Amino acid sequence: MDLEAVRTFVAVVEAGQFQKAAADLSITQQAVSKRIAALERSLGVRLFTRAARGTELTIDGQAFLPHARELLRVTERAVASVRPGRRPLRVDVIASRGAASGLMRDFHRAHPGIELDVVMLFEMDTAVAAIRSGTIDASFRAVAVPGRPLPEDIGSVRVLDEPLQLLTGPAHALASAQSVTLAQLVGHRIWMPGIVPGTEWGAYYDDLVAEFGLTIEATGPNFGSDALLDTIADTPALATFMGEHTRLIWPAGHGLRRIPVTDPTPVYPHSLLWHRDNPHPALTTLRAHLATTTADRDTTGVWTPGWVLPR
Repeated sequence: MDLEAVRTFVAVVEAGQFQKAAADLSITQQAVSKRIAALERSLGVRLFTRAARGTELTIDGQAFLPHARELLRVTERAVASVRPGRRPLRVDVIASRGAASGLMRDFHRAHPGIELDVVMLFEMDTAVAAIRSGTIDASFRAVAVPGRPLPEDIGSVRVLDEPLQLLTGPAHALASAQSVTLAQLVGHRIWMPGIVPGTEWGAYYDDLVAEFGLTIEATGPNFGSDALLDTIADTPALATFMGEHTRLIWPAGHGLRRIPVTDPTPVYPHSLLWHRDNPHPALTTLRAHLATTTADRDTTGVWTPGWVLPR
């Protein structure tokens, strides 16, 4: 169906005359007549009858009018949904309970007038492809994996170094410690079933193991954070790593401990990725907000993999 013909039909109804509708649309009266005639042929009905004071809708025209108006409203919403500056800013945060999600909540509180679509994409390659296609505007990632540099059209900036903490149950050997060093963790079993080979976080923990001789186990199915917390609470021989900004709630009876890791403190490097040609004005606002809220963090005594880009 020709949307311009539908738009012309509604204009004639509102103007009451072909001539006035033509003036409102900045086209000739002949063009209005041709559009209406084409629409009537398409529908197989007459929409107007001539009257002494202009035009009147037929019964079919009256039935078609509310649908025509709704069609134009839907069209406008569809156009607005993909128009930079009018559609929501789409950002990938990987997981709803992680540090990136917290950064976006802070951004929303600071800029409540900016519409947001928050999505969660698992694979790094999927996120980069979505940025390049315009499906999303930005993604929080660890920048790169060894041997897989970012495409030249993808920009990135380090926005948050998140310290890791050790999470243990109440009966774990280190449960009463105020802090633990990486050297103290050697020989302890650290269970992280969510690690997936080939991901940026998989590469991160591979380097952590190689650098400090830790034992990280990713065996068994990943049933999610609740099952992980249940297992850590009930198994004295197991601990896990948890980001300092990861938001988790567990039953009081679990007695879990979150213990800072030091000497050095392993930090997970969150970066914002975006397409260098993305024109969405809210993307500029997001980058400025992150630059302000995460700037000048102390990096003394911390560890990140050698493949992570500097700040």
